[in-house]
Amino acid sequence: MNKLTVIQYLEERAADFYTLSDKIWENAEIRFREKQSVQDYAAFLKDEGFTITVGMAGLKTGFRAEWGSGKPVIGFLGEYDALPGMSQKAGVCVKEPLESDGNGHGCGHNLLGVGSLMGAVGLKHYLETEGKSGTVVFFGCPAEEGGSGKTFMAREGCFDKLDVAFCWHPHNCNMMPPGPFLANVSVRYTFTGKASHAAAAPEAGRSALDALELMNIGVQFLREHIPSSARIHYAITDAGGISPNIVQSHASALYQIRAPFAPELSELYERVNNIAKGAAMMTDTQVEIKFLKGTSNTVLIPALDEIMYKNMCEIPNPVERADDIAFAREIVKTQMSADRISENVFDIKPKQWNKTGNIPIPGSSDVGDVSWICPVSQCGIGTWPVGTAAHSWQAVSCGKSDFAHKGMLYAGQIIAATAIDVCNNPEIIETACEQLKEKTGNHPYHCPIPPEITPELLQSEIT
Repeated sequence: MNKLTVIQYLEERAADFYTLSDKIWENAEIRFREKQSVQDYAAFLKDEGFTITVGMAGLKTGFRAEWGSGKPVIGFLGEYDALPGMSQKAGVCVKEPLESDGNGHGCGHNLLGVGSLMGAVGLKHYLETEGKSGTVVFFGCPAEEGGSGKTFMAREGCFDKLDVAFCWHPHNCNMMPPGPFLANVSVRYTFTGKASHAAAAPEAGRSALDALELMNIGVQFLREHIPSSARIHYAITDAGGISPNIVQSHASALYQIRAPFAPELSELYERVNNIAKGAAMMTDTQVEIKFLKGTSNTVLIPALDEIMYKNMCEIPNPVERADDIAFAREIVKTQMSADRISENVFDIKPKQWNKTGNIPIPGSSDVGDVSWICPVSQCGIGTWPVGTAAHSWQAVSCGKSDFAHKGMLYAGQIIAATAIDVCNNPEIIETACEQLKEKTGNHPYHCPIPPEITPELLQSEIT
């Protein structure tokens, strides 16, 4: 049996995987609450002959599914959490929620997890048919969105025995990452002041909201003086109440701070902290700085990425149907002006791989923490039209489309083929491990989440 046979096998079974992906889409569950999704995966994996363990690293909706024995040990990373407030009907070109304030798969994790699963099933089929040794491990990784599920799993050693790991992410084109995803931290800043009648005794009050607003202004000025690849975002989660005639005694905001590498992130984090402390001093209030979670930057491994890119170029791209193109054009019209719409609304030709890996990606992923422990390779595969942004209702609307299904199949075939190449060429793993040591300076993995922060504690903080 060769890779082409496995690629064909996955195509023949595509409908089974499409059905599972659509189930995950329909039962959109947010971080730490993916109970039905886990049940659906467990039922599917049991039928495939995997041994399943649900619950790991303090994550009730995390799981491990294993098949085979011996070396190499190949990991596949799956995600299945949705986004809050992203409910949207499938296959329509207007914003139309299925339910008010409901959840939706705006980042395509319904596709991501099942595509990685296809890679695992493809490798299992190959090893089983050929009678070769090897252990296939599929990880159900919850709470990627705002919960850093893989980071908690990495902290507890869940990935320590892997030789390599693979995954992918839905995108608007087919590509290998041109650089690392950013390291990030999430922090809650809570200001406490003193309530008072805003008209009768304003001098007696100390406004926590004033402090929060001054902090936000200070951070706005900071943006001019940070690396161009760094990012700072915030959301005011408590404005202190709805009565303007009461001086607000409490206010808080949730911040995310990102930078390409841990030392830069640490410095930027301290600068934001100093702004918060300064705002408290200016308003005679107090500030509590509560670190919630973090993720590491991804470590790119050329030895693996080269093989994945080669398979991406060799495996036939999905072919869109006429109705796919018509739907895509209408979706694109909701996001950009007519003069900017390209003739090709689907970008299926693999983009040239930037082998230097020096262009940071302005986003973050807890895959980064896995990549510090074992060599990881991941690709981006088009599952929505050119110009479509993740975390948008348009992405949710595309989540069950024919083109999304085909993109997921393509991703699964690429991952399976790459895993087969690695199994057949053990020297690749040796090279990949050497590159990981070189990229990390041979420093051991350091989890960015302190040991006192548990998934249960984080869940109570962010939901």
